[in-house]
Order: sequence, then structure tokens, then C-alpha cells
Amino acid sequence: MFGKNEVLETIDMVEKEHLDIRTVTMGVSLLPCIRGSAEETAEAVYDRVMRKAEKLVPTAEALSREYGIPIVNKRVSVTPVSLLSASFPEKSPLIGSALDRAAKELGIDFLGGYSALVHKGMADYEEIFIRTIPEVLAKTERLCSSVNVGSSRSGVNMDAIRLMGEIVKETAARTAEKDGLGCCKLVVFCNAVEDNPFMAGAFHGVGEADTVINVGVSGPGVVQHALSFVPDADLTDAAEVIKRTAFKITRAGQLIAKEAAKRLGARFGIVDLSLAPTPARGDSVAHILEELGLSVVGCHGTTAALAMLNDAVKKGGVMASSRVGGLSGAFIPVSEDIGMIEAAEAGQISVEKLEAMTCVCSVGLDMIAIPGDTPASTISAMIADEAAIGMVNGKTTAVRVIPAPGKKVGDEVQFGGLLGRAPILPVHGGDASKFIGRGGLIPAPIHSFKN
Repeated sequence: MFGKNEVLETIDMVEKEHLDIRTVTMGVSLLPCIRGSAEETAEAVYDRVMRKAEKLVPTAEALSREYGIPIVNKRVSVTPVSLLSASFPEKSPLIGSALDRAAKELGIDFLGGYSALVHKGMADYEEIFIRTIPEVLAKTERLCSSVNVGSSRSGVNMDAIRLMGEIVKETAARTAEKDGLGCCKLVVFCNAVEDNPFMAGAFHGVGEADTVINVGVSGPGVVQHALSFVPDADLTDAAEVIKRTAFKITRAGQLIAKEAAKRLGARFGIVDLSLAPTPARGDSVAHILEELGLSVVGCHGTTAALAMLNDAVKKGGVMASSRVGGLSGAFIPVSEDIGMIEAAEAGQISVEKLEAMTCVCSVGLDMIAIPGDTPASTISAMIADEAAIGMVNGKTTAVRVIPAPGKKVGDEVQFGGLLGRAPILPVHGGDASKFIGRGGLIPAPIHSFKN
């Protein structure tokens, strides 16, 4: 139970420090929806999501009122659609449209799971499915897509990575009138997890229960505020402050998650400890790093500070929840963090520095706008670099970049809302097309053999 002081602290965090439940995400298995035709499967998918998630939004809104904690997003994740449409992959967009229609009618913010898992090999039906992603993301509003191209156990599928560079480019082209907005809803993973509540990468893993509730809590402003009271503390003591703060934040998430699961007749899945920023001032991961003593995020020392932050958040959160999962760490999306946006505008942060930071945080090169004429092979190479980091380090990494059509370095893209805005960052001018063109599989590292 919460003590009186804890309740008062939580109220203060909400009112002054941007504490919120970033998302309550319901995971729904769609395996029972497989039928003999695409049309029948799509209709069964729509009916099942409507039935299972019917009360998700009103329940979340009721919990927010009762506990006084904002719940920003109400989301659904589903079984990877490529598994449902294996017999008719070219008609997968029918299922995508059905999911988007259900999300709109239920008032769900985003629905994730137009996904494929091709980390060790890519069957013909999976390639056909992946090639439908640009069309689907251009024609839907709330549907999100992800593709897992590698893992620490299987290696990195370079054939899939080569294809995904092309898919990202085509998705941007099909949503050119919105600065490539479709790419904001597309993530390429290594070591994707089955219980991620955050978009655009959420999907409901086949190892999960029929219906689960996963919650993502976010409080960058709370952590920054706590650190402001110890401006001269050494880093050991600063880490302790972060741990204690993460414990309090996660306790709020555990409370909401368990109660939501109970009311919705679903299983409580996990609480994701990730610090997820927004473009609002006072809600920035970058500003936490600057509170630790960096003049600007991106300068030397940024990776070390981020490593400490990520570790302390996990240590504090694990003690506060019976079930921790998802991605759990600190996100560094450029367009969604006001501190990152300003550092990028000032030329203080680069794609190369962001890549170094991804070695120690969640999740990867995230919401980065790059020139629209960036070759598909260069995007594939960026994905390959991140996948290699994830594979070797046994962590989840991802790429969500937006090659904004018609934009060049010095321009800016505007997506609005939580997706924010971002200056166009330069990419390296070298050519990796021959390397990407080799294809094949980068073998798993030796430490993958742990049986």
C-alpha cells in the first residue's frame, strides 16, 4: 500500500514534474482469428480487437481520474500480422485496414503489430508481407509496424536489412506530403521483445497470455527535479537519488497496471521502466544528462552519463515492481525530446554520437530526420550497425529514421504532438552499398552458445 507521504510525493510529481503513465497497452493474441481467406481473417481480427479492447479507453480514463495520474496513451498490440497472413501475404493490407478501423472506433491512440520476425531467415511470404508495409502505413492513421532483423542467438539477417532500407525509403516517399510521417510508425529491431508497451515497436508475442496489460511509466522531469537538489553530489550519490526516484515512479505504474488488468479481465504483464521524453519542456532525458554536469547533451561524457542513468533507473525500478519487462531504460528519440532537439539544432549532436549512446541505453537511433536523398543502402547500413550493437551486447536496439523527402541538412520537419519536430541531421557520405549488397547472415557471436 502507499503511505501518506508517498501519496503526497506522487501528487507533487504529477502537478510539477510531468509524471505520467505514458501508456497502458493491451496485448491481444490474434491467433484464433486465422481463417481460410484474407477477408474472413480481417473480419475476425476486427471483431476480436473490438471485443477485447472495448473497455480499454474508458477504464484508463476512469483510473486516471481516480488516482490523479495522467494516462497519456491507450494502445493495443497484437500478434505479428505476418503470422496471420502467411497463406495470403499479398492481402495483408486487408488485416492492416481492419486493425486501423478498430483503433479509430475504440479511440485507441496507436495499434502495433503489423510486424514480421525475420531475424534468422526470411520466407517468401514474409518478404511479400514486408513489401506491403509502405502501402499500409500510407493508408492508415494509427497502425504501427516493426520488423525484427537480428538477435544475439541467431545473428543478423543482412538480406532483411537490405530490404528494410528500401522499405524505409518507399514509406517516406508514400507519405512525402507529411515529411515522411509513415517512417515515424516503422521500427527495425534487433532482439525485439514480446512485451514492449511502447510504439511504434509494440507487438504481442506468441509466448504471451491471451490478453495482457503492459504499462509504460515515464518521469524524466521527476528525475531531473530530484537531481537539482544535489547539484554537488558525487556520481555515486547521484545514482542513488536516481534509483530512489525510479522506485517511486515505478510504484505508481505497478498500481495502475494491476488495477487496469483486474478491471479489464486481462493478465498483468509488465511495467516498462523506460524514461520516455516528450517535446514539452521539463520532460527531457537530455536535460537529466545536463543536470548531471554536461554543458550540452552530445559533448564528451554524454555516453558515460547515459550509462549511469540507464543503470540506476533499472536498479530502482526492479525493486518496485513484481514484473519488469519491455525495454526498460532511457529513450533518446531526437524529435520527441526538447533537449535533444535543441542540441541537434545547435549542431552539438550527430548521428555518430547518437549511435555511441545507443550502446548503453534503450533503444537505438530513434526519430532521427535525415536528408531525403539518403540512399537506401546507407539506411540499411545504419540498421546493420545498430543490429550489430544489439547482437553483440545482448540488448534490444532499433532504428527509426525519417529520410524526409525534399529536405536537406539545415531544414526541419514538423510532426506535431508527441512526435515533435527535428532538424535534418547529416549522414556520412561514404558508400556501403557493396557491403549491404553481399547479403547473407552475420553469424551470432561466440557468447550466444550458452546452453
